[in-house]
Amino acid sequence: MNDNGQNGEKKKSRRPSQERTAQRDPERTRAAILEAATREFAENGMGGARVDAIAERAGTNKRMLYHYFGDKEQLYLRVLEEAYVGIRTAERALHIGDRSPEEGIGELALFTWRYFLQHPEFLSLLGTENLHRARWLRQSVRLKELHSHLIGELSDVLERGKKQGVFVESADPLHVYLTIASLGYFYLSNQYTLSTIFGRDLIEPNHLNAWERHIVHVTLASIKH
Repeated sequence: MNDNGQNGEKKKSRRPSQERTAQRDPERTRAAILEAATREFAENGMGGARVDAIAERAGTNKRMLYHYFGDKEQLYLRVLEEAYVGIRTAERALHIGDRSPEEGIGELALFTWRYFLQHPEFLSLLGTENLHRARWLRQSVRLKELHSHLIGELSDVLERGKKQGVFVESADPLHVYLTIASLGYFYLSNQYTLSTIFGRDLIEPNHLNAWERHIVHVTLASIKH
C-alpha cells in the first residue's frame, strides 16, 4: 500500500509542477503544445486526435492547453495557421523577385518540392483539412493575407518575364503555383499506392531527384515561349 500511495502522490504532484513550469515560461509551453498538436493532428486527423495525447506529448496537462488555445478546434486552426506560416515565411526568404524571371520560377519549384519532402506533416494536415472541405481554414483571416503576398510576388515575376519575352502572355500566377504544388503533393501523398501499383519505389533518392528535375522542367515549359 505504501508503494501505491507513493506512486499516487507522485502522479498527483505532477500537475502543479507542470503548471508552475508553464507560468515561468509560457512561450515555451505554447510552442511545446503546438509542436505536439501538429504531430497528433498529422498522424490522426482532426477526428482521431486526442487532447490527452497532445498534452502528454507536450509534457503538460489539458488545463494549460485549454488556457492557451481555448479548445481542440481552436488549437487545430492554430496548427494549420502555423503550418502555412512556416512555408510562406520560408518562401519569402527566396527573394524570387530579385532573380531573373526564369530562375525565380525555377527556385520556387525547387523550394516547394524540397519543403514538401522535409515536412510530411504539412501534407498530412492539408489532406485532413481537404477531407473537411476547408471548414477550419475558412475561418482564418491571417492565412488570406499570407497567400495574397505569395500571389503578388509571383505575379511580379511573371510580368517581368512577359515583358522580357521569356514567358507567354497567358501565364497565370495561380496556375503556376498550382502546377508546382500539385506535382509535388500528388507524388508524395500517393507514394505508397503508386509504388505498389507500378512496382517502383518512388521514395528512392534517384527517383526523387528525377521527379525534382521533372517538376522544374514542366513548370517552366508550361509558361515559356
